[in-house]
Amino acid sequence: MSAIEVKVTVNGRTYTRSIAPRMLLSDFLRDELALKGTHVGCEHGVCGTCNVLVDGRAVRSCLMFAVQADGCKLRTIEGLARDGELNPLQQAFWEKHGLQCGFCTPGMLISATELLERNPQPSDAEIRSAVSDNLCRCTGYYNIVEAVRSAASKLAGATK
Repeated sequence: MSAIEVKVTVNGRTYTRSIAPRMLLSDFLRDELALKGTHVGCEHGVCGTCNVLVDGRAVRSCLMFAVQADGCKLRTIEGLARDGELNPLQQAFWEKHGLQCGFCTPGMLISATELLERNPQPSDAEIRSAVSDNLCRCTGYYNIVEAVRSAASKLAGATK
């Protein structure tokens, strides 16, 4: 098949590339744009390590073709920090020890970002539900929930 031109905005920057129609979004981000923070784990949409925000919604980039993102706004883990400073959620993950090996962390942060943008004051049950689709073999999720709760609290204080 011939290449298809795709134009996407990733982390505020617009890219145009000619790609194979069957290229996965995860491969596009990692190989075409050199954004290696989007991890690829199971490649079956089970683990959530490849989550990215597409027009504000967390999606499994290993299950989406890059051509499906044509015209969309994407945010990856690299787009969460600003000017080299961790955002409040990333800072809370660090402070509350919400990561250990770090492999699931990008996908976990993307899922939690979507949650906090939709619901700035989630309950613990809502936090657990939001991150339940992300597999973590290290933390047991307790510190991840603590981190999201802490970030929500800090973000609420910043908007008052």
